[in-house]
Amino acid sequence: MSGLCPASALEMKKEAEVTAGHDKTRIDKWLWAARFFKTRALAVAEVENGRALVNGARVKPAKSLAVGDMLSIRLGPYTFEVEVLALSGRRGPPAEAQKLYRETEESRQRRTALADERRAQQQYSVLRGRPTKKDRRDIEKLKTGKVW
Repeated sequence: MSGLCPASALEMKKEAEVTAGHDKTRIDKWLWAARFFKTRALAVAEVENGRALVNGARVKPAKSLAVGDMLSIRLGPYTFEVEVLALSGRRGPPAEAQKLYRETEESRQRRTALADERRAQQQYSVLRGRPTKKDRRDIEKLKTGKVW
């Protein structure tokens, strides 16, 4: 170990896994490592369905990513536009995963605007749980047409 303590050697190994030695990484593996998807199977399915685009083009899950590629990732109603900063095939803690990409400012603004809009449109249902006896009677009146 040449005088290095085990903790610093382990940290150097982790850093080497994330950056050095990886010229290319599969897109499904990178999306999983960057914590956009919980499992690799979900990442594969989303790439196959065209919800993850590389440089604006639809790709297969085995497509190799390189540093500098631009990704468009659609998660539900939200779209993330990110630039690949580092490659990793290893899923680590969230803080480490956030170092793998940088989201564009326009993407961040669009997502926050959409979130605010969705929050403003939220409607809560008046009906909660099972209908009461009065509710059931009212429903029956509507069904039979004896409203008035």
